[in-house]
Amino acid sequence: MSQTISNGLFGAIGVTAIAYCLAAIGLNIHFGYTGLLNFGQAGFALVGGYAVAMPVMNWQWSIWATIPVVIIASTTFALILGIPTLRLRSDYLAIVTIAAAEILRLLVSTPKAVNVTGATDGINSFTDDIQNSIPGFLRGKSVPLWEKQISDYEMWVIMLGWFLVVLFSVGVWALMRSPWGRVLRSIREDEDAARSLGKNVFSYKMTSLVLGGVVGGFGGAILVIGQRNASPGSFQTQFTFLTYAIIVLGGVGKAKGPIIGSMIFWFIINFSDSLLADWTDGTGFQLPTWLMDSSNFSFFRWILVGSGLVLLVIFRPQGIFGDKREQAFDVRCRVCRGCP
Repeated sequence: MSQTISNGLFGAIGVTAIAYCLAAIGLNIHFGYTGLLNFGQAGFALVGGYAVAMPVMNWQWSIWATIPVVIIASTTFALILGIPTLRLRSDYLAIVTIAAAEILRLLVSTPKAVNVTGATDGINSFTDDIQNSIPGFLRGKSVPLWEKQISDYEMWVIMLGWFLVVLFSVGVWALMRSPWGRVLRSIREDEDAARSLGKNVFSYKMTSLVLGGVVGGFGGAILVIGQRNASPGSFQTQFTFLTYAIIVLGGVGKAKGPIIGSMIFWFIINFSDSLLADWTDGTGFQLPTWLMDSSNFSFFRWILVGSGLVLLVIFRPQGIFGDKREQAFDVRCRVCRGCP
């Protein structure tokens, strides 16, 4: 059991949790603060991940020099998506973003791009600069987390990742308390009212899409650095929907929501995965084989997670830290603001 808990704790603070946390911070800017229905956050993460891996692998750049590339690439992708859609209803943005993310994934997967993107195998061997930058107090050492040992490379990436999480979270928290952030909230509540007050709604929505996309791009960058591989399989459509699950769990429209949501979500995923593996490995307590065995326990955990999210939406739709008056699934609640 202690090993199971250790795996859960590592999941809560590990690279995957950090990457999804950054993606959720970006999506929270889009959906939670501005009301933009972005179903293509996986596309922004893919752009950020490949913006790191491709220059290093193909043109021998320093990985640190790719930071501006992540920003430029994510901004360009946001502009391409936003210019034709943000003047229309949110439905069109949802359709365009999910389609664009899948088109990008298929483009980097095509065999014709194997010399540039690595196709389905992805890009490897681009993290030497991260390995060489490990500080002396970590180099060659493993960090214990209860019964799990974290390598020096993993720990260094985790430290860099949580630094980005704190940086972006504080930045978003400050921005949303500024006049700019209050305009975003007004657009979320009533776009026509904001426009009638003389606000350039298109400009604010575009800025929000760019900012959230850049943060999501850094999430993809951290993910590929932690995995030491940039492959299209890491950025499938489920990436976006898991990110939505995280912000719903933590609280939509709250700066700390993505952090808490990601940690809880990935603790549950890793804990349940390890626990169910123990219960189907043929030793100790075992679940009946008609219910579950070692070949299908990984599917069962998603059933548990999905059931939990359904219950959350029913009984606490605002999430753990969310405000029911600010975020409701029925748009009428946003208009009347009369919910208890």
